[in-house]
Amino acid sequence: MSQEPLSTTLVIQNALLASRLARRVSHRLSMHGINLTEYLVMHYLSGSANNAVPRIELAEHIGMSASGVTRLIAPMEKNGLITKRANPRDARQSLVKLSKTGMRLYREASVSFESVASDSIGGLSRSQQSKLVELLAKVL
Repeated sequence: MSQEPLSTTLVIQNALLASRLARRVSHRLSMHGINLTEYLVMHYLSGSANNAVPRIELAEHIGMSASGVTRLIAPMEKNGLITKRANPRDARQSLVKLSKTGMRLYREASVSFESVASDSIGGLSRSQQSKLVELLAKVL
């Protein structure tokens, strides 16, 4: 019986970890009426300059196609979580921005998100957590 390459084991374990974390986080975020992908959108928008970014940039960040992001943000806009505005640098493109309601919901959901995150890595020391973040950044 041959052993798998370490790279294969790492990618498989990472995929399983991502799936399990997504399931835990999604369950907790559902109490706020959003899913993990919507939370990732809100998180990215909350940290951007003026909280507004082009859809293409948003798509690249969360790993979706531009059309996928358009379908994702349509209900978020309808529910008043985000707004779209014209891009002063490119009239062909709109910017996506968190609304005040979206920012409030993001802050509330972040408490739940952080709770799940803390529980998930609670068995690691602060030093191990920092090292893991550093290593994952190299892979990404």
